[in-house]
Amino acid sequence: MLPEQMRSKIVRFRLQGQHLSHRLPPGELLQTAGACGVQNTPPGAAALSLHARLSGLTRDAVEQALEEGKTLLQTWSLRGAPTIFPTRDAAVFNTGLLPGNSRTLQTFIIGSEQPLKELGMPVGELVRLTAEAARVVLDGRILANKWKLDQELAQHILHKLPAGQQKIWQGPSPFAENQILGEALVSFALRPVALQGVICFAPRRGNEASFVFTEQWLGSPPAALDLRQARRELLRRYFRCYGPSTPQDFAAWTGTALQQAKETWELVKGELVEVNLEGRRAWLHAEHLPDWDAPDEPQGVRFLPPHDPYMQQRDRQVLAADKKLQRTTWRTVGRPGVVLLIGEIAAVWRPEKRGRRQKLNVTPIVTLAQPARSLFEAEAQTLVAVYPNCDEVQMEFVDD
Repeated sequence: MLPEQMRSKIVRFRLQGQHLSHRLPPGELLQTAGACGVQNTPPGAAALSLHARLSGLTRDAVEQALEEGKTLLQTWSLRGAPTIFPTRDAAVFNTGLLPGNSRTLQTFIIGSEQPLKELGMPVGELVRLTAEAARVVLDGRILANKWKLDQELAQHILHKLPAGQQKIWQGPSPFAENQILGEALVSFALRPVALQGVICFAPRRGNEASFVFTEQWLGSPPAALDLRQARRELLRRYFRCYGPSTPQDFAAWTGTALQQAKETWELVKGELVEVNLEGRRAWLHAEHLPDWDAPDEPQGVRFLPPHDPYMQQRDRQVLAADKKLQRTTWRTVGRPGVVLLIGEIAAVWRPEKRGRRQKLNVTPIVTLAQPARSLFEAEAQTLVAVYPNCDEVQMEFVDD
C-alpha cells in the first residue's frame, strides 16, 4: 500500500491533469474533452463529466458542438466504448488506437475468436468487409438503431461470401437471441472500423443511437496523423491524466493488447522519467515534472458519473484504498457515480428521474459535517443545466 503522502500526490497530479482541481472557463470545452476523451456511457453522461471540469457548462453547448458546429465527435474509441473528443483530435483517439496486426486486432474485439474460427475467416478480413459495407450502407443516410445497422451490414456482406461461409454466417448467434452470427460479428468489427474513421455517432433519435458515415457527417475526412504520431500523442495525453503509470495500465485504459501498449511506450521512451512508487516502478513524461513536484490543491465538490475519465484509473487503490469501497465504486453492473470533496471520494450517488425532476440519492462514505453537506447541495443544483428535460434537481442523503 502506498504511503498517504505519495498517494495524495498522485491524486492531486491526476486531478490537475484532468481539470478537476479547478474548473476551466466555458470557452475551454475542446481542451477539456481532449485531455483524455470522455466516455458517454450511459448516453448523456459525458455532459456530466464535462460539467465537473468547466464553469457554466450547459447541455445545449455540448449538443451544439456535437450536432451543429461538429467541433466534438462521438465514436467508439477507448476500450471500444462510445467516446466524445474534439473532432480535431480524431486521429489521436482513433488512429492512435489502431491495432497494428491481426493478433492485437483480435485483442481489441475479444470474444469473436471462436465464431471466426468456425467461420474460417481471419479477423482482418471481417474488419475489411465490415468497413466496406458501412461505406455503402451509410452512404447518404443517418441510420438509427444499432440492431438495424448490424442487420443491414450483415446482409450486405452475406452476398460476398462463398456458399459454405454463408450458411455459417446465417446460423444462430451465441451472444443474443434472434440474432444471426453475422450480425454479432459485424457488431464486434464496428469498433475497429470506427478507429479507421469510417463511422461515428449522429444525434440520437428518441431513445435510439444513430450512425453516420464520418466523412459525410463532417463534410470532409477527419485530420490525419500517421500511426506512430497518433500513438505518441495519445500516450502523452495519458501520462498527463494518469501518470505515473506503466504499460500494463496503459493497455487496460486503452483496451488494446499489452504488446501494442509496449510498442507505443517505446515511441516515447526517451521522453520518460522513472518514478519509484515504494518499490513499484512507474513512469512520468518529463515535461510534466513541474506539476508532479508541486500539483495544485483541489477545491470544491464534483459529481462524477460512473464512467467518468477520472474513474478509469487502473490502479484503483490510489483512489480508494478500502477494498469494500472499490467493490462498490467499480461494480460490473449498476455502478454508481462518485462525489469528490476537496479531491477525495466522499460519497457515491445514483440518479432517479421523476418526470422533469432529477433526484440524486447520495450515500456518504465519510462523515460529512454541515458545511460539506451544504457544498454538496449547492453543487447538485448546478446539474440542472446538463440534465435533459430537467427543471429541478433534488438531492437526498441516504444510508447504504
